[in-house]
Amino acid sequence: MRTVSIVGIGQLPVERATTKSLRALGASVVRLAMQDAGVERVEALFASNMLADELQGQKHVAALIADEAGLAGIEALQVQAAMASGAAALRMAFLAVASGEADLAVAVGVEKMSEGLASPAMSKALDAKEVEDGATLISKNAELMRLYLKRYKVPKDGLVNFPVTAHQNARNNPNAVFRDQKVNARTVMKSRMVHDPLRLLDCSPICDGAAAVVLSASEEARAHSSHPVRILASSVATDRFRVGDRANPLWLAAAHDSVLKAFRQANVNRGDVDFFELHDAFSIMSCMALEAAGFAPPGQGWRLAAEKRIELKGDIPITTMGGLKARGHPIGATALYQACEIVLQLTGRAGKNQLKDPQVAMMQSVGGAGTTLITHILGI
Repeated sequence: MRTVSIVGIGQLPVERATTKSLRALGASVVRLAMQDAGVERVEALFASNMLADELQGQKHVAALIADEAGLAGIEALQVQAAMASGAAALRMAFLAVASGEADLAVAVGVEKMSEGLASPAMSKALDAKEVEDGATLISKNAELMRLYLKRYKVPKDGLVNFPVTAHQNARNNPNAVFRDQKVNARTVMKSRMVHDPLRLLDCSPICDGAAAVVLSASEEARAHSSHPVRILASSVATDRFRVGDRANPLWLAAAHDSVLKAFRQANVNRGDVDFFELHDAFSIMSCMALEAAGFAPPGQGWRLAAEKRIELKGDIPITTMGGLKARGHPIGATALYQACEIVLQLTGRAGKNQLKDPQVAMMQSVGGAGTTLITHILGI
């Protein structure tokens, strides 16, 4: 297997609703990423999208984007893993290049959540029998948060700094949907209750967006980019499908397992990780992800936020450009935004949010209610 590097990135500003078509969004970021890499053609395209078949009546998204981007004739496949679809597309592109099957591959994610009813469609990432009984991703995360607060005797405002930090970081991200919104602890606690104890500002928004990255064999990366970033690890793990079937619903076993796999692949430990772009679709998921990755013991992840250790100057910065919560969570594109943002951080181009000399970053995506976990480690 060859080592693989990201040599080009492309991202569009996340919007609450865009007038651009799905195909135009996807094709435009593919072209941006290829332009950044200085290439006119790639050999494979892996596309991520979760909702287009339901919201836009469109399947076969990868071939559609390839054609629209002027790449007809290449391998083009759609990859799905619910909300972790973007990370799955990145993994497939990584494996294609690492195996030698392709010398240049692009991973692209696109989503238009503003058209139609996104929430019922997203709930299909759960067991259909649970959905029949009224379960949604919001209700499942509310149950987890309620249980967490009770079991570990956490104050009601114990998780408040997760959204506060995300919104603070988004203010310097030109691609963030909430870059103009000021949020503090009081704002979060005064926001509308969505499903007790989850408030509106504990949840990522419905939005539209697209992002892409071009991958090359590392041995040829400098030919395409003066600042390539290596993908040191790519790993996947799964848990019991239904939360209620897990021995401990507050432990993200798949997150823990995928992180350990990634650490072994990359030959790093958590102390080497300079920042962590986690899947903060809900505040409780940020908390549980930090614990599963070993940055805090079970029941103590919330203290990392309360003590402001997750901020840009903290010992484990997260959501450095706003995360899912404040940059936005256009599902199919989310992990590709994370990858683009990590590349900018590692190459010193993150603007006012630039961390001090980061060398290693970790990103993680969650499919369903903690069912599929995909972890990538990137470095320079």
